[in-house]
Parts: sequence; structure tokens; C-alpha cells
Amino acid sequence: MEKLRIIFMGTPEFAVGILDTIIKNNYEVVGVITAADKPAGRGQKIKYSAVKEYALANNLTLLQPTNLKDESFLAELKALNANLQIVVAFRMLPKVVWEMPSLGTFNLHASLLPNYRGAAPINWAIINGETKTGVTTFFIDDKIDTGAMILNSEINIEPEETAGQLHDRLMHLGSTTVIDTLKVIENGKVTTTIQEDNDDIKTAYKLNKENCKIDWTKSGAEINNLIRGLSPYPASWCFLKDQNEELNIKIYEAKLVSESHSYEIGKLISSKKEIKIAIKDGFIQLLSLQFPGKKRMLASELLNGVSFSEVAKVY
Repeated sequence: MEKLRIIFMGTPEFAVGILDTIIKNNYEVVGVITAADKPAGRGQKIKYSAVKEYALANNLTLLQPTNLKDESFLAELKALNANLQIVVAFRMLPKVVWEMPSLGTFNLHASLLPNYRGAAPINWAIINGETKTGVTTFFIDDKIDTGAMILNSEINIEPEETAGQLHDRLMHLGSTTVIDTLKVIENGKVTTTIQEDNDDIKTAYKLNKENCKIDWTKSGAEINNLIRGLSPYPASWCFLKDQNEELNIKIYEAKLVSESHSYEIGKLISSKKEIKIAIKDGFIQLLSLQFPGKKRMLASELLNGVSFSEVAKVY
């Protein structure tokens, strides 16, 4: 049984949950690699990654390279004398980095590979109306999320679950799967399965302004899935036009109401307590949204200070 000396690479909150579990299971983490600090928000204050915050709080050796091929970084990495590297939501590694440790470098990905390779697997599983997803550990190779798979674990996606809720459940599932992966590696019993490509593989494209915009001509289920799959971050959005005013609004939470009507698609119907949007197979009731320059609020709160005219519509 080989004693593991681990380097952990990751950046967001999702990675912190995994790193914390590794530490609590008494594995030796000889170094942590995370993204360089960068300014964020209106004040452009320097923001630390969630993984950096955790590493500092737990006195872990920390490296923040801007260039993963830099000679001085590679020398520091080698000096840590790790025999295994774990990557969770970091970035693509050059071959000189991933092939450095004797036991290899494995990644935890938040999907059932080969489906949903890419940047936003949790979001796209919900957006595409999947009923199951999971996590996969695999040895890194020279492409993105294509390496030989070690273990995977599956869970159901609940009917009204948001990306934020699924993120947290997958973080716990991922923690268990990483520990199980470490056990088979340290016992020398690791077996792998090669990923098979086919034309039906779904991709987890990077989220952008365009693919986060609501298309109100789609079915209610598709619209509802998009809203859930982008909540709470980065959030679905659309334009709201009322008389001469046009606003860019974000929608965080909604409910599909299936019923027939004769309104045109996109018409906004509001009462003192609710806001509904007419779609081809019913209505989307807006439950939580955000106007420009305002904080996120419940529709009922918004209606205390805002009213809409008969011509209000979204597109």
C-alpha cells in the first residue's frame, strides 16, 4: 500500500468541499494550486478564490501560477514531491504537469462522462431536462474530460431542483467518490474504462449571454428547465418592454402553469400578487427576479412598488 502525497488543484466552492473531505479523511495534502488573485465587483477589489481562502485557513502550502509551463512553477511543483494530483474545477493542464506524479493526475467531473464534458455540466444537465446525473473520476490526458474513467456515481435530478441545489448535492457525492478513488489507487487496485465517443454525446458548453437568454417561443418545460438550470448563477434573462421603457431582467425562480389561453406569446399579465408570462402551452409565473440596479426579490415584493401596463411584454 503506497502512502499518498497529494497535490490538489481547484478554484471554486465546489472544489473546497472535496478538498475538505480529503483533509478530514487524513490524507496528506502537500500542496494546493489555485487561480491567481483577480479584481472583482464594482470596486475591483482583489478577490481570493474559495480554494485559496480554505488553504490559508488550514495552513496548506499554496501556489498560484499564472503560467502552468513556467520553469520556476514547475520546479516548485516538483519540489513538493507528490505522487498523485487531484483536479477539481481548475483549468486545462499541460502534459508536463499532469504526467509529473508517479501515480498520475485524476480529475473529478460533475457529470456521468462521456456526457457533459466541458465547463458547465451541472447547468446543462438541468437545462436539457435530464432526470439523472452524477460525478466521474478519470485520469487526465491531453484533451478536455476525455481520459480513462476510474469511478462514477449517479443521482436523480429532482423535478424542481435548481443548479445551485444540485451543485451542493453533487459536491457531497463527489467527495465520497474522490475518497473511494483514493482508496483504490493507494491499494494498487485501480482499474479504468476508456470513454467511448459517439454522435449522441451531449456537451456542457460554456455559459454566455446568448445561451442564458430565455426564448419565450419554446415550450413551458424548456423555459422552466432553463430558468432552473441557471439559478442562482449566472441566471436566465430577457428583455421586458412596457410602453417606452425597456429593461434587461434576470429570472431566478418560476413556476410552469399549464392551461390554454388566447394571449400572444410574451404578454405580461400582472395582478397585485403575481406576474405571469403567456407562452404557447400556458404561463410561466415569475416567483423571483431582479431588475437592473436592484437586488433579487420575490415577485410579490416587486409588485409593492412596481406596476405594469396592458402593453407590457417580454422577449
